[in-house]
Amino acid sequence: MNGFRLMFGLFFVVIGILALLAAINAISLSWDYFWPLFILVPGLAFEFSYFNRKSKDYRNAGILVPGGILLTVSVIFYINIFFGWHLMEYMWPLFILAPAIGLFQLYFFGKRNKGVLMATGILAGIGFFALIINLLRIDFFVYIFSIGLIAVGVYFIFRGIEPSKKR
Repeated sequence: MNGFRLMFGLFFVVIGILALLAAINAISLSWDYFWPLFILVPGLAFEFSYFNRKSKDYRNAGILVPGGILLTVSVIFYINIFFGWHLMEYMWPLFILAPAIGLFQLYFFGKRNKGVLMATGILAGIGFFALIINLLRIDFFVYIFSIGLIAVGVYFIFRGIEPSKKR
């Protein structure tokens, strides 16, 4: 029996036993703790299926992208479930980082494609920037951003103006 089927089989047996115990009131369970498993388990399955392969010929690093995304999203949900959904106000930029984590795995374990690394860097930069702005509560960011846009516009305007030539 391969490990993938064993893992899924054990998952369903454990969930079934817990559901049965909850149905007969032997234990008290809330759906709130279980629904992220439907995101976590496929993410773990993607990761496991890549790292479980015996031969490198069968490895496809592309399956690490959805694995990294799903694992990151499920961790975000579990943090909010255990510590309160009010944290989502601060954690939403992590959803931007989720694809960056999957793409970084693709780059690191794949063929080290520079384009993948560039996309990873852009997503990570945007995610970390949003996270820092959000955590530090920089309200004056709107003013800085507006002034930056004006500066870029002025630069392009004056860059496009050529000095007139005398005839």
